[in-house]
Formats: sequence, structure tokens, C-alpha cells
Amino acid sequence: MTAVQFAATSVDSADAAALIEAVQREYEVRYGSRDVSQLAAAEFAPPHGIFLVGRDDEGPLACGGLRLVATDVGEVKRMYVVPGARRRGIARALLQRLEDEARLLGATRLRLETGLSQPEAIALYESAGYQPTEPFGPYAGNALARHLAKMLTSG
Repeated sequence: MTAVQFAATSVDSADAAALIEAVQREYEVRYGSRDVSQLAAAEFAPPHGIFLVGRDDEGPLACGGLRLVATDVGEVKRMYVVPGARRRGIARALLQRLEDEARLLGATRLRLETGLSQPEAIALYESAGYQPTEPFGPYAGNALARHLAKMLTSG
């Protein structure tokens, strides 16, 4: 098993699309429906954002995107690690890389949304310093949604 390498790709590339479809299927199991948040490819491309796919020798196994929603605010979307690769630190490494990319794009704050049916995601984000923030987006009024944010430091 080799280390995971993250590479920028288009959100509509074959690998990204396959991983996004996998996370959508997981949302269907956990919540009973797909995520309705829109992912326009241009929002996840420089200079507005980035979409990363993580690979090892077995192929693509993780993804996550970042888009600027204001000059200094980024939003994390579609963080996902395939079930067989979980508990290896890949999600934490991916989140760190997205935070680094956000700083390069000029963001001083990152926000994201997740849900109560993803306790492992909530634990990851909270352990990385994300705290509850004002609701936003299509799930702002959803009782299962959790909205989190983190101020980014320069390091």
C-alpha cells in the first residue's frame, strides 16, 4: 500500500465524477436522498477553487473540493473517502490540503456543511478546529444539517 497522492482535477473528470457518484449513493443510504448542492465545474477551478482526487496504487480513493464563496471565504464540498480506505488518515490529509489551497486562494475562513448521519465527519471536522457557524445553503433549515467553520491561520 503506497501513500495517497492528491492531484487537482476537474470536478467533471471521470475519476471525480465516479467518486462524487459514490458519495451521492452514500448520502442516499444515510439520508434517503442525494445532496442537492450544485457543483459547477468553474467554481472548483483556479482562481475560484480546486477539486482534488486522492490516489494510491489501487487507483482513485478520495476526493474533495474547495470553492470561494466570497473573497476571503472558502467552502469545502464533497469530501469523501471510499469505505475500503477509511481510517488511514486520508480524510485528515485531504482536509489539510484543502485548507492549504484555501490559503493560497486568499481565504481566511473555511466553512462546510455535514449532517448528523455522518458522525465520523463531524468528529473529523471538530478535531481539526471547525466550530458551529450560521446556517447557509440549501440545508440551512434542515434539522439534520450541521454547519461548521474555521478561521485559517497563515501556517
